Amino acid sequence: MAPRNAAASSSKPSASARPATNGHAGPSRATTAPSKTKKRAVEEVSVEEDDEDEFGAGGSGIDMSDDEEMGSVDGADEDDEDAFPEFDSEIEDQGPEGDDEDEGDSTDEEYEEDNDEEDSGSESGYNSSDIDAMYESSNTSAPTSPSSSHKNLTTDEKLSKLIAKNSIKPNEAIGTDAKISKAKEGEGRMVKSKLVDGGYKREYEDYEAGYGSESSTEDNPNTVGNIPMEWYDDLPHIGYDVNGRKIFRPAQGDELDKFLANVEDPGAWTSAEDKMLQQQVQLTDKELDIIRRLERAEIPDADYDPYQPTVEWFTGEGNERVMPLSAAPEPKSRFVPSKWEHKKIMKIVKAIREGRITPNKPSAAKPKVYAIWSDADQANAPHAMYMPAPQLPPPKTIESYNPPEEYVPTEEEKAEWEATDKEDRKTEFLPAKYDALRLVPGYKNLVQEKFERCLDLYLAPRTRRVKLNIDPESLIPKLPAPKELKPFPIACSVQYRHPGDTRVRAVSTSPDGQWVASGSEDGVVRLWDLGNGREVWRWDLHSGPIQFVEWSPYKEESLLVALVEGKVAVLSPLALVAPNVAAATLTHVNTAFASSAATTKIGAGKDVKGVEAIKWVRPAERERERGVLVYVEVPGTPKQVSWHRKGDYFATVATDASNKSVLIHQLSRHATQSPFRKTPGQVQRVAFHPSKPHFFAATQRYIRLYDLAGQKLLKTLQSGVKWISSLDVHAGGDNLIVGSYDKKLAWFDMDLSTKPYKTLRYHNRALRSVAYHPTLPLFASSSDDGTIHIFHCTIYSDLMQNPLIVPLKILRGHKVTDGLGVLDIRWVPGKPWLVSSGADGEVRLWCS
Repeated sequence: MAPRNAAASSSKPSASARPATNGHAGPSRATTAPSKTKKRAVEEVSVEEDDEDEFGAGGSGIDMSDDEEMGSVDGADEDDEDAFPEFDSEIEDQGPEGDDEDEGDSTDEEYEEDNDEEDSGSESGYNSSDIDAMYESSNTSAPTSPSSSHKNLTTDEKLSKLIAKNSIKPNEAIGTDAKISKAKEGEGRMVKSKLVDGGYKREYEDYEAGYGSESSTEDNPNTVGNIPMEWYDDLPHIGYDVNGRKIFRPAQGDELDKFLANVEDPGAWTSAEDKMLQQQVQLTDKELDIIRRLERAEIPDADYDPYQPTVEWFTGEGNERVMPLSAAPEPKSRFVPSKWEHKKIMKIVKAIREGRITPNKPSAAKPKVYAIWSDADQANAPHAMYMPAPQLPPPKTIESYNPPEEYVPTEEEKAEWEATDKEDRKTEFLPAKYDALRLVPGYKNLVQEKFERCLDLYLAPRTRRVKLNIDPESLIPKLPAPKELKPFPIACSVQYRHPGDTRVRAVSTSPDGQWVASGSEDGVVRLWDLGNGREVWRWDLHSGPIQFVEWSPYKEESLLVALVEGKVAVLSPLALVAPNVAAATLTHVNTAFASSAATTKIGAGKDVKGVEAIKWVRPAERERERGVLVYVEVPGTPKQVSWHRKGDYFATVATDASNKSVLIHQLSRHATQSPFRKTPGQVQRVAFHPSKPHFFAATQRYIRLYDLAGQKLLKTLQSGVKWISSLDVHAGGDNLIVGSYDKKLAWFDMDLSTKPYKTLRYHNRALRSVAYHPTLPLFASSSDDGTIHIFHCTIYSDLMQNPLIVPLKILRGHKVTDGLGVLDIRWVPGKPWLVSSGADGEVRLWCS
């Protein structure tokens, strides 16, 4: 705090600068008491010093902020450094109204007054005159009556009023209107309730519950805490578990269900509803005993003894203590050392014992001179994972400063090197020839090459690879030699040439192995003698290209199905077969015509909906003489036909017929049915199971197996190819091969998995056809690359042994025409022969 004289001198201009109209700005002693000089005022203050000492020590703690505010409002100087009105400022306030005769003596007595002020002041920093001034200033700040403002009070009365005013207890009711907590004010957004009509609920953002909850060992999985459960009435859940997942509201029945549960369940009378989980909880025997004791007004705890003797822990003889708890520091015996610090210390102790850490080891003196061309003093520590950096290749002749003449480029070579991109240049520099080494300039790419070298060493990972000394021949599986697996087709024996080099899309062999049927794009189905290659019969259907031909597998009849646009033709070479075979064939086909008066029969009639547009039509008399037995008009263009093993049913596929793309026809009843109400995709190929009432349907990427008797889906095979082109089933029924347009052949073992057992990639272009041999362990695949691959396949009866697949032969002979090669292949029953048709207009017989 500044000296008293400095405060007095600084208060003079403020007192003189007060306006005369503000009579209540300072102490009112000048208006109520006679004028006094400065020295008399000092003497009067010294007389009252004893009264001030009585409260000086406590007066320093009184808060005078109210008086300061009132004084500042009334015009007091805001630059005063002291918190209370000073004694000297009061004397200076009386100066303008005092006697003028003392002005001359004020300069002589100024030093003396300052000494008196210091002596007369109390220890608390203010005196009784300050209290008078403060009291008067506080009185003048409030509007009072004239009689009370001019009343003279003693110093003790003024001090008592001042203490009473500043020790009033504040009114606690003021300011209580403000909200103390905002816990019940939601942060989410209000949405309409789905459970209560017209109600709203607050929806919050999902958050992940933190870890650290200590309630994981409790029996109650609901961790919402002690809150009103009616908060969850509009929500589908009733709380959260320890992992933060919602606990959904259990299903609850009505009152009738509860009554029936109470009647049927004898334990319902000893259960209670858990409000937290909203379900009935069975009370234990201990809890039931507590309830019975409460009903009898007994102590709930059966083990509690209300009359046990009191143990005087702190009040007994010799145990008298002032406080029951001791403030003494914990003894060292209770200290539990850290487990991890102990492990760390033992690790360091072990290193010291092994000599890896040497305490107080003297620092090794570093050599002042290093051999820059030697790394003997920088030996690398032996480490299993250490790997030295790869060395740069030694310089070559082209990098010499004086290379031979043949290495020096000509002007044309220099111009070509400069015109080439930097990435395409064979060398990073042009060789130059200098007469002496001192004439060689600095290499401009030195810094760049060293920088890239450092990047390679820093960023490129280096790993140590253990080289395995494995003979590559040992990795190849041991397969039997092809000569041990004979017979199989190896050469072309017979060619069946079609006129005009028309494409032959389909080929099929009769079940007795005597005839070969081919369908070409000129709309003619030709019948060939298998042995000599002579055309023996033909059917001109006049309906566009022949899409597919297939012989019936039933040997007692001779039936051939040919597919053209919009219809299916059932053919038979009656003049070439035995009379009994011809009679059985006609009886089988014409039985349905004999039982109906009309020559046209509509599909399956009223039994099956959706096949009304399919008609069985009897051809004209002249066509029947040529062997055309019946026409089946179908929607779309059928692309493939597959016979059932008994020869009465056959299925056709027309990819452009939407939900009627797959149709199953019954020849004996002239009936057609659509097995799929909605096709599972664009069906590419179908096939009957050789021994079970199962049906295969191949879409673009999947093969589905259906049970026709049970009318259900059994299995879905994932081919792993992009587009299936062909399909064939092994005679055993447990294996399947699939060809695709993306050059893959997939072998499925249906007892093993729904994914391919083997995927073969031997062809260079799209596969067109795949076929199993009906009796021999052979299968073949044909492709647009003009080749036919012959494979040996042995399927073992032991389910633990995988099938043996061996590539045998690649047959070449068909020409690739307009990007198309071999279009179809068929095996000759009973013999290791293969018949193929191609886009070059030829049908070939391959024999062993």
